[in-house]
Amino acid sequence: MSAVNHSVTERLAQHLQRPIENIVRTRSRLHLLDWLGCVAGARRSEIARIQGRLSGDAAGKAAWLGNVLEMDDVHRAAILHPGPVIWPTVLGVGTDSLDEALDAGVRGYDAMIAIGSMLDGRHYAYWHNTATAGGFGAATAAAFRLGASETQLVSALGLAGSVTGGFWQMRHEPVMAKQWHLAHAMTTGSAAARQAVAGVTGPRLIFEGPQGLFAATCDAPKPLDLPEEWRIGEVSFKPWGACRHAHPAIDAALELKAKGALEGPVTVSTYRDALVFCDRADPANVIEAKFSLQHAIAIVMERGVPQLADFEPEAIAALAETRALVSVIEDEQFTNVYPVHFGAGVSTDLGAVVLADALGDPERPLSEQGVIEKARALMAWGGVDAAAMEDAIRITLEGDRVSDITALLEDWL
Repeated sequence: MSAVNHSVTERLAQHLQRPIENIVRTRSRLHLLDWLGCVAGARRSEIARIQGRLSGDAAGKAAWLGNVLEMDDVHRAAILHPGPVIWPTVLGVGTDSLDEALDAGVRGYDAMIAIGSMLDGRHYAYWHNTATAGGFGAATAAAFRLGASETQLVSALGLAGSVTGGFWQMRHEPVMAKQWHLAHAMTTGSAAARQAVAGVTGPRLIFEGPQGLFAATCDAPKPLDLPEEWRIGEVSFKPWGACRHAHPAIDAALELKAKGALEGPVTVSTYRDALVFCDRADPANVIEAKFSLQHAIAIVMERGVPQLADFEPEAIAALAETRALVSVIEDEQFTNVYPVHFGAGVSTDLGAVVLADALGDPERPLSEQGVIEKARALMAWGGVDAAAMEDAIRITLEGDRVSDITALLEDWL
């Protein structure tokens, strides 16, 4: 059969068979550590308390927590967060080999990003890309952990895709459905892989078929892109506890503040989706504060580098007057290059700063030490003591057993 006649899932499954280099595996350890930090930091949340009361394994409970603080890793072009779906998946199935889990994670990232990058603006307007592509990513990661054949992987993708998706309505209500999206993607993808390995078949044309995902949710899906480099290298780390759409504005504001020019009325110019998701002048709770450009800039104006405490209720009340000084507008120069680049400008009567990319993006990467320090800060926020924190970092970056990491999660959760 010629490549032209292969389905999207068949082409992707074949592409994912290529070998993984040690340097990529090493990079994946940093993403695993980043996710573990996010999980540890979320231990104080109500959803963590709820999951703690329920039965289940540690990886399954952790799947609910990786996105709570809005500090999980992100891929710009796909507009999704791979870490909180992929890592609990690879920890929850397969052998005790951490190297095998890391390799499955790299492949899960690749599949999730490749699929998310095909989805168009019509899809993103209503559907949560992390939920849509997440089930495919989890199915891929679990399939490789289970030793699936290429044909079985195609079925796993078809099964996962046949029930994929999650609506953005949860953005408009103070609920926990976003965390359910991630946990659902993990459990559904893992179940699809187990069933496919057992012999259950799934549709190979789940994307391009007449009643497939593209027909149902997209106006103009993009073609499948299969670069030779593993796409985990394209994934950004998030230094601030806010929606990624707010990060370039935060970075620009920090630069302007360092120049002594972040005073008086402030104008934020950025791309359209940043306004759709984060134009919120009067946030009423922690989640709304994390999705508020106005609040993010007010933090920088009054307090400098954003801390997790700056999105809590006390800070929301304290920064109301400063938020009123911040206005936000769309600038087509940023919209035209989005989502390949997340850019913003911040201006006052005293000066202006324009940034094409945010800190943590491949163009402005966090160092390895920066990722480690972020993990330490998150673990401290979650109440992990100093000795346990250093053990977690060592086990993640140098260890060779999955069970050591799941033991950490059991202690934390």
